[in-house]
Amino acid sequence: MPRSQIDGFLDYLYVERGLSPNTISSYRVDIEQFRKWLKSEKFEVPSLVIGEYANFLRKDKGLSPSSIARKLSAIRMFYRFLTAEGDINENPAQDVVSPRRGRKIPAYLSIKEVEKLLEAPSCNSTLSIRDKAILECLYAGGLRISELVGLNREDLNLSSGWLKVRGKGSRERMVPLGRKALKWISKYLRERGKIERNSPLFCNRYGKRISRQSCWKMIKKYTKVAGINKEISPHTLRHSFATHLLSGEADLRSVQELLGHVNISTTQIYTHITQERLTKVYKKYHPRA
Repeated sequence: MPRSQIDGFLDYLYVERGLSPNTISSYRVDIEQFRKWLKSEKFEVPSLVIGEYANFLRKDKGLSPSSIARKLSAIRMFYRFLTAEGDINENPAQDVVSPRRGRKIPAYLSIKEVEKLLEAPSCNSTLSIRDKAILECLYAGGLRISELVGLNREDLNLSSGWLKVRGKGSRERMVPLGRKALKWISKYLRERGKIERNSPLFCNRYGKRISRQSCWKMIKKYTKVAGINKEISPHTLRHSFATHLLSGEADLRSVQELLGHVNISTTQIYTHITQERLTKVYKKYHPRA
């Protein structure tokens, strides 16, 4: 498997598929890991070998079915690309079946826990006000962390209360923000002073665009300050956003639009909330419950 083929595949993902740099980076890692395994095992590439690779990931690496399915998906796409380009005559991955994925309910915070987390920043400095604004923005908009760090000042319309967000595959969507998020973002912008329209909305202490890693560390810090004994990531606030909307009787299609999911099936991981609510309603009102 020449490296030039991998580079050609990654260029295709960027130029023709319009995938984000983070997604392309994940494909690179998955394909490079497969290439390294092939080299170490001195295998050719019939479909049986790809099946052996799946067994290796499961038994030797202990990966979950969903992680294995993701890696096999990258390999299938890679070989489809090579077949279309004429680099190979037959796609060895076309008959490879991914393991069945379990439907995992995403971790989320209760409304009380979210309130504790949002109240954790001291708000006595520009950086702590920034942290407060970021937390409020993540929860109010249900943003992915990559979407938040990619925001520019021009993406925010304070008067209308909307954000223009660039999601996966460079797809844009408009997201409304609540009054508290707008209040703290406005306060943070006043602290920073005059800002160019194309400047990052959220910056680090050196005036550069804040990184995903910095946001991760910041959330871990305030989780501890708030006394929340859970493993929390930036995505936990996104899950909490969706869960709280659905528990408040928002419809699934609206939540799908707000989250930027292309397929409703992706949003359906949150249907445990609607099922729980229906069960409560049934038990409360049905005469035979």
